[in-house]
Amino acid sequence: MIKLKNYGVKYFDGKLIKCAAADAAARKGSMAYKILEAHNVSDNPEKLKIKFDEITSHDITYVGIIQTAKASGLKEFPLPYTLTNCHNSLCAVGGTINEDDHVFGLSAAKKYGGAYVPPHLAVIHQYMREMRAFAGAMILGSDSHTRYGALGTLAVGEGGPELVKQLLDKTYDIDFPEIVAVCLKGRLRRGVGPQDVALALIRETFKKGFVKNKILEFVGKGIKNLSMDFRNGIDVMTTETTCLSSVWITDEKTREYYRAHGREDAYKKLEPEEGAYYDRGIVIDLGKVEPMIALPFHPSNAYTIRDFLSRPYELLSQCEEAGKKLLPEGKGEFRLTDKIKDGKVYVEQGVIAGCAGGMYENIAAAAEIIGDNPISNNDFTLDVYPSSQPVYKALVENGYVSRLMVDGAVVKTAFCGPCFGAGDVPQNNGLSVRHTTRNFESREGSKPANGQLAAVALMDARSIAATARAGGAITSAMDVEYTERPKKYKFDDRIYRARVFDGTGKPSSDKDLVYGPNIADWPQMEALKDNLLLKVASVLKDPVTTTDELIPSGETSSYRSNPLKLAEFALSRKDPQYVARAKSIKAESIPENLGIDAENTTYGSVVCAVKPGDGSAREQAASCQRVLGGVANIAAEYATKRYRSNLINWGMIPFISDRNDFNIGEYIYIKDVRKGILDGHREFEAEVLGDKPRRITLKLDPLTFAERDIIVKGCLINYYKKNN
Repeated sequence: MIKLKNYGVKYFDGKLIKCAAADAAARKGSMAYKILEAHNVSDNPEKLKIKFDEITSHDITYVGIIQTAKASGLKEFPLPYTLTNCHNSLCAVGGTINEDDHVFGLSAAKKYGGAYVPPHLAVIHQYMREMRAFAGAMILGSDSHTRYGALGTLAVGEGGPELVKQLLDKTYDIDFPEIVAVCLKGRLRRGVGPQDVALALIRETFKKGFVKNKILEFVGKGIKNLSMDFRNGIDVMTTETTCLSSVWITDEKTREYYRAHGREDAYKKLEPEEGAYYDRGIVIDLGKVEPMIALPFHPSNAYTIRDFLSRPYELLSQCEEAGKKLLPEGKGEFRLTDKIKDGKVYVEQGVIAGCAGGMYENIAAAAEIIGDNPISNNDFTLDVYPSSQPVYKALVENGYVSRLMVDGAVVKTAFCGPCFGAGDVPQNNGLSVRHTTRNFESREGSKPANGQLAAVALMDARSIAATARAGGAITSAMDVEYTERPKKYKFDDRIYRARVFDGTGKPSSDKDLVYGPNIADWPQMEALKDNLLLKVASVLKDPVTTTDELIPSGETSSYRSNPLKLAEFALSRKDPQYVARAKSIKAESIPENLGIDAENTTYGSVVCAVKPGDGSAREQAASCQRVLGGVANIAAEYATKRYRSNLINWGMIPFISDRNDFNIGEYIYIKDVRKGILDGHREFEAEVLGDKPRRITLKLDPLTFAERDIIVKGCLINYYKKNN
């Protein structure tokens, strides 16, 4: 099904050929290289300084981004900035504060010259596909699933501070990334959807770190056999491989997509040169891909549905054991093996939604599979969220919505909630099958600290529909008879013309920003002093710590416009005592008995972990620690570039240690840390002070000159205040 080539390859006539040695000249023949080169404003092709064509955010990120940029001197948006509203659109938590954020966003679009997409009109990535992406472009988004590679756009998901840099006419600074060719061949079988291809790819690459922080370039003759909805559906899930970005060959199907959306001029033919060199290769035989299921609690925990159903007790028992570790001792229980009844595995819920599942062809196929078979189980529900109002309208006009409704499905508006725990939360011990982006622990909205735990398994919309047709018994779409001939999709742009405010490039400086009572400025961050004293506030022993665990998703989203309120939720699902410890450290002075020069020493808390930062791009995973007085992380490695960048941009030092044997309450003292960072040191001698005093070496991966300055000045806001 999938073969990984852990060596250099060249692309010839739709195939990948092993290359004996790296070829710098042939490397320039890739699509990604040419796009990066066209957007690089540095004079060093290996040290990129990228200026993006456009940026985009949704309503749990744009308030903080604009507030940060405003504090740093923002006068107007220097590039197109699209503000969408698809995360806090339910307005279900915190009274008026969600709609207050939306009003703020509209006022910012008017004042600074941006675009504003009202709630329920489109999820962020569907709107960007339909209206903003263009071939050869680069787009930066403050959402980790910012991926428009199937349209020829190299898109990157990052934390908010990276968008602030673009708003202040600065650059996105990275080393030239490795590029991995993903060669598709063959044709998918009936019943296999884009999520199945994506989950198979994630399973093979994530745990190996095979494409971490690299760019995936999709090539090969199999691409022509995929519709644009299939390409977009695979592409958006590449985030879960931990790659940096992606780009695909464009062809006549791509041109037709742009033409159908009234933007044929956005099309440009993209393809690699014959003999283009890639650092690694992946070959996917589409004809061998089967319907997949990713079991809790990660998209990489994937199996073919056929394999899963052959040994459900074994695999669900493993998930049970993982879930039980999430619950406090003596509080609650977690069961999944009770889903097995009469040789079948029953689930309580199915959801098809968001930027991955909510596209036209997925929902149309689901309607065709269910057919005239009403859901015959009151214990099972099916919820469907079209990804935009134009998609919804086409589904209505072609009869798919009415068919789904008659069969017992509930069809809702465009909303990202099921992807991050703000909608359709299953019952305690429930299991939901979803065509969404993630199934991390608590991503569906449960609260383990309160003894509440449910779980999500990822599947393609086609197999979810087959499951609904079987009354909630997990079923592969390859095992049901149906005809998949979706009626032609017709895009109607009148929906957007009637409701979207587009003031791109037309700022009105006389307009005022409209603030609700929850919107708060960032507190003052202190600059780094000569020396550093850390006190350990949390030690996380899990192999990987996600951003959802560092700052939960779901109802906390409503407080993302108020740094102090949001910080109260930091690590609440992983280490409930962390906030109290961090606050205590922030409030106390350096103990005199340590004999440390307090006047010239920064004192703050530190979180120690194995591999933090997998998952979302949300900057709040770092900023909440900073607001609580955090000044560093210590980790064996950082799961993503995004999280490490967020730490730096909030003035926190991303230390690396080969060991994680720290204890809560221990002190770690690093002398002359400020000078060492400014001088580009990679190693720092430190003393651990406590019951077990010892000397250790803390390491730092290379920092750019700007990153060193940001850390020393205390955060990105301080950096721009000083430099401007």
